[in-house]
Amino acid sequence: MSEPDSIDRDEALRDEPDPRRWKALAVTLAAGFMTLLDVSIVNVALPSIQRGLHASSAGAQWVVTGYALTFGLALVAGGRLGDLVGRRRMFLIALTGFVLTSAAAGAAPNELLLIGARLLQGLTAGMLTPQNTGLIQSLFQGAERGRAFGIFGSTIGVSTAAGPVIGGAILTGFGPDTGWRWIFYVNVPIGILALVLAARLVPGAPPRQFALRSQIDFVGAALLGLAVVCVLLPLVQSTTGGTPLLWALLPVAVACGWWFVLWEGRVRRRSGNPLLDLRLFTQAPGYASGIALGTVYFCGFSGIWLVLAIFLQNGLGYSPLRSGLTVTPFAIGSAVTAVVAGRLVERWGRRLTIAGLVMLIAGLGTAAAVISAVDPANTEFAIAAPLFIAGVGGGCVVSPNITLTLERVPTRMAGAAGGALQTGQRIGTAIGTAALAAGYRLTLSLTGQHYSLAATAALLCAVGFMLIALVLAVLELRARTSRDKTGRRGQDLDDQVSACDVQR
Repeated sequence: MSEPDSIDRDEALRDEPDPRRWKALAVTLAAGFMTLLDVSIVNVALPSIQRGLHASSAGAQWVVTGYALTFGLALVAGGRLGDLVGRRRMFLIALTGFVLTSAAAGAAPNELLLIGARLLQGLTAGMLTPQNTGLIQSLFQGAERGRAFGIFGSTIGVSTAAGPVIGGAILTGFGPDTGWRWIFYVNVPIGILALVLAARLVPGAPPRQFALRSQIDFVGAALLGLAVVCVLLPLVQSTTGGTPLLWALLPVAVACGWWFVLWEGRVRRRSGNPLLDLRLFTQAPGYASGIALGTVYFCGFSGIWLVLAIFLQNGLGYSPLRSGLTVTPFAIGSAVTAVVAGRLVERWGRRLTIAGLVMLIAGLGTAAAVISAVDPANTEFAIAAPLFIAGVGGGCVVSPNITLTLERVPTRMAGAAGGALQTGQRIGTAIGTAALAAGYRLTLSLTGQHYSLAATAALLCAVGFMLIALVLAVLELRARTSRDKTGRRGQDLDDQVSACDVQR
């Protein structure tokens, strides 16, 4: 039996808000925090992993690379499965997998099994993460949805910046030889507790009235997955000097992406169920531009932490913990303002994003100037205030952009739409990390190992990405203003996308 040809019940008939929604959000975001934290926390443990398992440099790097690859690979497919089988069910399945693979990674006796565990861990994380945005779309409405996305944005910012701090603290507490195992083991008790609470607090979906197999677009999933891998693999490998031959995968990515678009259109025309309904990009106002802005923002945002970690540890001789604490002001500023921004986004809209990007550019630009001007012994104190200002600005970008990007997305498409948004973020992370690391290494070689100038060059590269994001935000604000002048045109398009293909 096919999916019912009627407007999604969640769109047409709104019941009273679930009284457990805020508790459910807290539980799901705790699990989401773990998955996002594992993107960056392992970086500080790579030397310990190499020593403990006698791993090669390339093998140790695959512990990071493999997780990033499979994480990005699973986002859209995981979101679509959540739309189909229920986000609570997918959340519980994915979280169970994440807990088991975390335990397997911590217990891995050799390099090969650790890499395998990390590949599976990234896959389960990618299946879990889009359930968060889907659940927020389902459980919250109006101003509450903005506040919920504000907390979600805070979770993203803190998890990214806190990874080096938490990783350094775990290594310090459990020792350099076995401490790396506890970076993975710590997920197990937290994950088990989240499983128990999620089973009680997260509302379930009504029973399916269709055969699941008939709803899954296997060809579309394969094409999109191949395109994502062909983009991410050369990018994430480039940070460690991977083989130049991998760049030949980029044309393959373009071909697979084009084929994916053609295939999804064909499935739609034949009244099938595409993996990602491409009408979202053309008929859901603000969705395509929001993904573009988020992707470019993460290009500038994510690479900063790798470059600063290399600069502070290799250039200035900081310990992993001290290095992590140096960038903590950004995490603090981001955590506070992301929640506040979630409350203000309904009133200020894209203006909030623009203000945040201006603060980011000012903060990062000042940090770049300070690093090359001050005595290296005073670096951690000199960049604290600029990083805090940048963090305050960053908190005004992530959560408002998520809210504004998904505000016209029908609830029944929220999982896949959120997965596509986060896929863009993962690709942006890979591009930015590769670009900033390349700028750092190039400047280092040209200046005769002048670490401060190399860090300055990398931060200015991040500022360049933020300036592009600022231009995109201004253009989106103008487009929104124009849509508002046309009355209900944007809302009518949203209603058209929200309909469950009445004309099929």
